[in-house]
Amino acid sequence: MKLRAGETLVVASHNAGKVREIRELLAPFRLHVVGANELGLDEPEETEATFEGNAVLKARAAANATHHIALADDSGLAVTALGGAPGIYSARWAGPEKDFAQGMARVERELRDKGASDMSAKFVCVLALAAPHEEVLVFEGELRGTLVFPPRGTHGFGYDPIFLADGMRQTFGEIEPATKHGMSHRARAFEKLVKSAVFR
Repeated sequence: MKLRAGETLVVASHNAGKVREIRELLAPFRLHVVGANELGLDEPEETEATFEGNAVLKARAAANATHHIALADDSGLAVTALGGAPGIYSARWAGPEKDFAQGMARVERELRDKGASDMSAKFVCVLALAAPHEEVLVFEGELRGTLVFPPRGTHGFGYDPIFLADGMRQTFGEIEPATKHGMSHRARAFEKLVKSAVFR
């Protein structure tokens, strides 16, 4: 499986923030990156029990529907005191409208209800790259940090405003996107993807 400059890569996501971030991470490779939403693709039901399973499912569905190589990202927030929740259900905690203010409020409420003092958490990202009728390639990255409340910052998306990466003083919602792109869980997964020599 090889991708050359000018070729189309489908990002199997309807999350505009995620598609934008992936497009920026892939900019050096001069690909034509297009989101699933732009192509009118349906969102497959995420029926797997792991980040990897759901990433593979989404990548395969997009590759088979478009006959292009497709990249899927399944990622989320895993909170230690909540037993790894919301995990693969991170988007679902934000409700049907994907209102992450609601998702962040639920994380805070669940921690408070448990009387938790441990605010440690990690972001996990699994990338799956699929071409029609080929084996799917999988790459994982994670970043550990601490949760802070109330949310801080308007950059990023999802749970970024409550996540303070280890060694940082600002949340992912406060730092510039370029800084986040250089250190995030997604960046770490992308580093492994790039080293796989898929891009030519």
